[in-house]
Amino acid sequence: MKILVTYKSKTEFTKRYAEIIAKEVDGYLMDFNEVTIERMSEFDVVVYGGGIYAGMVNGLKKAKEMFEESSAKKMIVFATGGAPNAAVNETDDIWAHNLSVEESESIPHFYMQGGICYEKMSFVNRTFMKMMSKALSKKKNKDSAEEGFSQAITSSYDISSEEYAQPLIRYLLEGQRRKEK
Repeated sequence: MKILVTYKSKTEFTKRYAEIIAKEVDGYLMDFNEVTIERMSEFDVVVYGGGIYAGMVNGLKKAKEMFEESSAKKMIVFATGGAPNAAVNETDDIWAHNLSVEESESIPHFYMQGGICYEKMSFVNRTFMKMMSKALSKKKNKDSAEEGFSQAITSSYDISSEEYAQPLIRYLLEGQRRKEK
């Protein structure tokens, strides 16, 4: 089973996870900016990763379009963001905004906590995050999730770990074993 692991990464968290996944499953690693439909068609499985910006997985719409036009058989998606893996409600909302009900059932999808890196963000993204931070800090009667988010986005941090890629890696390895039988 030939696996393409491709990604769009602005702050390096997604790239780091893509590198881990490709290494563990003996996949071919490629920046999404270099991927073509023809190249994607050379693989059985396409693993696409993107960071979350304003609730959207960076580049996912284009990746899904290219996958549909390719002859690859399966697509798997992972997203990285600043929320902890335990923030299930937030990640469920992200998937609901990025995958239709049908896609959610047919495309395996995984979330991996990464962090925030203001130093590598574009001016627009940095400004947006700072505005959100300021607005949240002024809000009265925040719930616990809002309070945690408000504190988390005040500065750069890295909460990524190889362990958060393991569910996706196990999924791929189990698929390889089933195919070999």
